[in-house]
Amino acid sequence: MNAPLRLGVAGLGTVGAALVRLIGRHGNDLAVRTGRPITIAGVAARDRKRDRGIDVSRAAWFGDPVALARDPGSDVFVELIGGADGAAAASVEAAIDAGKHVVTANKALLAARGVELARQAEKKGVSLNFEAAAAGGIPIIKTLRESLAGNTVSRIYGILNGTSNYILTRMEQEGLSFEDCLAAAQKLGYAEADPTFDIGGHDAAHKLALLTAIAFGTEIDAEAIYVEGIAAIRTADIEAADELGYRIKLLGVASRTDSGIEQRVHPAMVPKSSAIARIDGVTNAVAVEADFVGQLVLSGPGAGGEATASSVMSDIADIARGDRVGTFGRPASELEPYRRAAMQTHEGGYYVRLAVYDRPGAFAAIAKRMADKGISLESIVQRRRAPKSAAPEHLVPVEPQPVIMITYETTEAAIRDALDTIRNDGHIAEEPQMIRIEQLG
Repeated sequence: MNAPLRLGVAGLGTVGAALVRLIGRHGNDLAVRTGRPITIAGVAARDRKRDRGIDVSRAAWFGDPVALARDPGSDVFVELIGGADGAAAASVEAAIDAGKHVVTANKALLAARGVELARQAEKKGVSLNFEAAAAGGIPIIKTLRESLAGNTVSRIYGILNGTSNYILTRMEQEGLSFEDCLAAAQKLGYAEADPTFDIGGHDAAHKLALLTAIAFGTEIDAEAIYVEGIAAIRTADIEAADELGYRIKLLGVASRTDSGIEQRVHPAMVPKSSAIARIDGVTNAVAVEADFVGQLVLSGPGAGGEATASSVMSDIADIARGDRVGTFGRPASELEPYRRAAMQTHEGGYYVRLAVYDRPGAFAAIAKRMADKGISLESIVQRRRAPKSAAPEHLVPVEPQPVIMITYETTEAAIRDALDTIRNDGHIAEEPQMIRIEQLG
């Protein structure tokens, strides 16, 4: 059997500890499958005394991950620290400079500097692998980069953030408010004390940026992604979606268009019959549409120590076997410059919810504004509220009434222009709610 592959693991949090357990449990099988033993030669973490439930007594201990990255006692640097800069970025650069293969789960770092790091790795003749950086335990990177190498991808979309999916699932199934579901997610550890990165759509955007680069062979441009979170979703929207035959999901979508690549993260109404609609809780799912294979849908745990460690181990096993593929499925020098398709040209139907003052001419004026922008309405429903006061009707203040409109296919620009005009007319009491309707397979 060949000489052991020696790992330097930086970060012994949930994922790092799970990776150590995995190697301890399956070490013999891994050696048979890869043709060489895999050992942990060094580790780096901040607190050496902390009980993590793992035994790393035989590994060299480093307080500085950069020192571990440079240490000649390991062959592969496994970065599980996280963050787009700081120790994570410095240690990955140091490892590549030292001629070591790198395995990382760091989506933020790769979204910001992935192409640059890939070029550095290629110059040094080492691998930069990141299966765990997108969709946790789902092998979507390997699927796009290797299994679909003979296909041209036209669209990739999916549920890429488990926290948001958990919140939307509970809102639907239990009728709870967004605020209550977020608090529950934080209590269970699904959401951070500051949940903005998850519920604001930024976590999903980083993952989408990586998938887009592989799927379409373009350089990464995370700043080009249109991002909209789920904080504005209300139970009224969840209930309306159910009545209309849809479920609301936070989607990441990347499509190849004539004008470039469109990338967007936002809530969407998806048909209940679609595969994506059936993904509940913290589960992730990714769908790929390609010319020869048609559509593939992969689902599974999008986070968690064991699922993420499984993906990290997949990358390590490739290195142990000597398997090398371009970081983004092709040499970084062959990635095309990213050409952004204007978000405003996206076409599809829309769900619109307005709080309309119940006074003569208001509804007719709103319908006219839509017509003026060339928007045809498939349906319009007024959900009249009971008056809060028992006073005679002529003495009761005008209460805003919920109005729900479903449009036929129209452009993003048209719907936004119409809503801006309606807002300025003074017929509505609050910001309009607009959710795209995605007709998915």
